[in-house]
Amino acid sequence: MNSNNQLENPWSLRPLLSNSSQALMSVFYYDPFAHFERFFDDALRARSGTNNQLALPVFEAGDSVQAFRPKMDLHENADANTVTATFELPGVKKEDVQIETLPGRLRVSAESKISEEHEKDGYAIRERRFGKFSRTLQVPHGVKDEEIKASMENGVLTLTFPKNTAEQAPKKITVA
Repeated sequence: MNSNNQLENPWSLRPLLSNSSQALMSVFYYDPFAHFERFFDDALRARSGTNNQLALPVFEAGDSVQAFRPKMDLHENADANTVTATFELPGVKKEDVQIETLPGRLRVSAESKISEEHEKDGYAIRERRFGKFSRTLQVPHGVKDEEIKASMENGVLTLTFPKNTAEQAPKKITVA
């Protein structure tokens, strides 16, 4: 793949295999609040007394601040000319997932809730994550809303959309 092809096709995921941060920026929409989220996640981990990134913070039943950042995979299918984004959303109902299209972007947001019956029991330790999250992906220019397909099964949200769209021929305008 030459460098001109990379500029023409920002949706090629092949550059993701390299260590290039510029390649990652072409696929993911910049989230200015991501650093704040990491800051709070680190602070919550420190509160639990662990630096292990896999360990979840320990919360008491009355705590209202929660960390909820689901994992996402991106897969490019060159034969089908599609990109598939898969989100792990355990415990999230499909009714609690919102998908919005913005110019050149796609926003996925959801909320994981704790059932009221568990609140009455007064848990001393709660390891399940809950709360709200929002994640924005860059989509190729020209993708129409009806070309984006979404499905959810067993707590896994799958979004599929075209990698490349048909380019419109330039339209000539006559000067009067």
